[in-house]
Amino acid sequence: MEFDAALTVDNRVIIFHDDTLERTSDGAGLVCEAPFDTLSALDAGGWFAPEFRGEPIPTLEETLETLTDLNLGFNMELKVDPGREVDLATCALPIADACWPTNAPVPLISSFSLQAVAAAKELLPKWPRGLIFNHRPDNWEEIAKTLELTTFNGNHLHLTSDSIAEMRGAGYAVLAYTVNDPARAAELFAWGVEAVFTDIPGEMLKAAA
Repeated sequence: MEFDAALTVDNRVIIFHDDTLERTSDGAGLVCEAPFDTLSALDAGGWFAPEFRGEPIPTLEETLETLTDLNLGFNMELKVDPGREVDLATCALPIADACWPTNAPVPLISSFSLQAVAAAKELLPKWPRGLIFNHRPDNWEEIAKTLELTTFNGNHLHLTSDSIAEMRGAGYAVLAYTVNDPARAAELFAWGVEAVFTDIPGEMLKAAA
């Protein structure tokens, strides 16, 4: 399970994808400017379907408890706002480390932010790290060595068979986001991608069966 960890203005770690509240809740404004008490009172389910009306925005602790119950591993994206990259890592990673059972599947910590990934390396070096990118940085090999990366998580639209081969040849796993076409997923897997991020896991699993 991949999810995005974000930081409230009062330094609580919640799970929320967007920078703003409007699309997936009945709130408004920037997530990073809202206190936890305000966010916890919002309806984050009704936009999706009536039967989910009243679902709150989950905390990191609640999410990890659910994943533990379901025996699922996770990839936590550190979804940072500028200037608070290290703050999010400092708040989120000790929680994750304390809540996650040692016998559970090993998590992956990832981010678009080099600062956040560097903070993860310092705070929780035993967990693998991934760099997320839209276009692969020119100095990707230097970044990978400095941050001791395990994976590169790339926008599938800009991944090629050659770039995947280069990263795999250097010893890194390649993950691709966001893939909602089974035929494209099959192509990426044939090129050596290890996993895809998708909004339709049920359909993807059927296609792969």
